[in-house]
Amino acid sequence: MARFDEILATFWGSGDYGVQQPLTDESAREAEKVLGVTLPSALLDLLRVQNGGSVAPAHDAFPTSRPTSWSEDHVPFDQLMGIGRRDRTTSLLDTPYLIQEWGLPEPLVLLSGDGHSWIGLDYRACGRDGDPSVTWFESDPEVELALARDFRSFIEGLVPSHVFS
Repeated sequence: MARFDEILATFWGSGDYGVQQPLTDESAREAEKVLGVTLPSALLDLLRVQNGGSVAPAHDAFPTSRPTSWSEDHVPFDQLMGIGRRDRTTSLLDTPYLIQEWGLPEPLVLLSGDGHSWIGLDYRACGRDGDPSVTWFESDPEVELALARDFRSFIEGLVPSHVFS
């Protein structure tokens, strides 16, 4: 398992799809205000390197302990939403709308997903100022699967999706 500091240097993939304007301290504070939570420092560290976009193939999947609608043994994590308002780009700031649209529990901050499945920061157990766990949500069958106790552990547990082929 790689350490977070090592992953930080290799986390982002190529291309600019999903990339927001560079993250500033002001935009991070504004996001926390809009979302009503304290964001994990490890998430903000990643977004300061690149504010959203494609995840590198070395870190694009997370192993699971049970099957999901996606796979028998993992979930995808090929995109991480950034913080911003770039046209036609989904952002962490869209979380309140997406939670309502897809009938997801609160409080969450959605990190990645396509509508039918999501990976999010789950603040239900820790409160809005705590250190959230990371959870997989399926909106159709209302399935939840805890992935990691916190965001940093989640990032350190990512693996290449090709290992599951």
